[in-house]
Amino acid sequence: MATINTNMAANIAANSMSRNERSMSQTMERLSTGIRINSAKDDAAGLAISSKMTSQINGLNQAVRNANDAISMLQVGEGAMKGVTDMLQRMRELAVQAISDSNTSSDRSALNAEYKQLSSEINRIGGNTQWNGTNLLDGQIGSSGSVNFQVGANASQTVATSFTAMGSTEGGVAFASAGGSGGAVQVSTITLSGTLREGDVVSYTIDGKAGSFAVSIASAAFDAADSIVNVAGDTAGTVTAAFASSSTVTLTGATADKTFVVDNLQISRGVAGDVAKSDISTSASATTALGVISTAVNAVDSARASNGASMSRLEYAADNLTNVAQNSAAARSRIMDADYAAETTELARTQIIQQAGTAMLAQANQSQQAVLALLR
Repeated sequence: MATINTNMAANIAANSMSRNERSMSQTMERLSTGIRINSAKDDAAGLAISSKMTSQINGLNQAVRNANDAISMLQVGEGAMKGVTDMLQRMRELAVQAISDSNTSSDRSALNAEYKQLSSEINRIGGNTQWNGTNLLDGQIGSSGSVNFQVGANASQTVATSFTAMGSTEGGVAFASAGGSGGAVQVSTITLSGTLREGDVVSYTIDGKAGSFAVSIASAAFDAADSIVNVAGDTAGTVTAAFASSSTVTLTGATADKTFVVDNLQISRGVAGDVAKSDISTSASATTALGVISTAVNAVDSARASNGASMSRLEYAADNLTNVAQNSAAARSRIMDADYAAETTELARTQIIQQAGTAMLAQANQSQQAVLALLR
């Protein structure tokens, strides 16, 4: 049937060209972006799956960075503890030397001076070793020294480790003396301040001999202390100690005109606290100090071994996370990325069809001219 108002051949050609144009536009978009799914209409299910995979991959990559940060953090603590071990070894040498009676009293005083300085340095290292502004070795990081490292893309995928307390600089201590001459009894007052924790050790020497007491905490404040350990007078009862208030301890001479020198006053914690109680001013105390130092060395070695094991574990965890992230990225690529071989073939096909469709539309429009021949 010959008609003019309705040219079915032209309509069919135009519709075919419209569909081909959409296909060609989609192919060109994929080729220009390199992505197969550029909008939800391209593949709704594929988009949902790839979005979840992207979250997983991003989480895995961050977990790898977390694991590496954790390793660096542990390495900082390990370096500090190595220094503590070296000092403890030196302190043990001094103790062994001080035991021998080939040393005079003045020799032992000199040895004890170095011994006490090293003890103070262990405490200082414990209180000042930091990672990113956070103390590592004062027993307060995380939950009482225990920390969790996030090494997974999802919640609860953590690795736990702990940092053994080596020392602390949180607490403060001041000292004042009065009396000791002109018929007066010497009274030395130790005043505590700052932040104190359960078990912190206040150590000092009286006339070169070690004395100490441990802090007990209640209601988040210093309010009591354990019994004095080794008052350290020249003879038993020469100096007595008592708690004058919630933050002060008094050291009182037994007799008038008796003077004594209080020195090496510090607040220690953890390994440093145990070591601070010892001294090597006599052969007997040096012998006792050997046991204290050996215990401290074992504690530091145990802490280093634990941290070393955690570092090894975290390295394996990071390697595994990297592999999982890599394989997940490959899986997402198969869903999301454009196949250039297939898409370029599709582009060539749609371009050819576009050219052919344009030619056919022109032919369909031209065919209407035949109707004019009937009117001549």
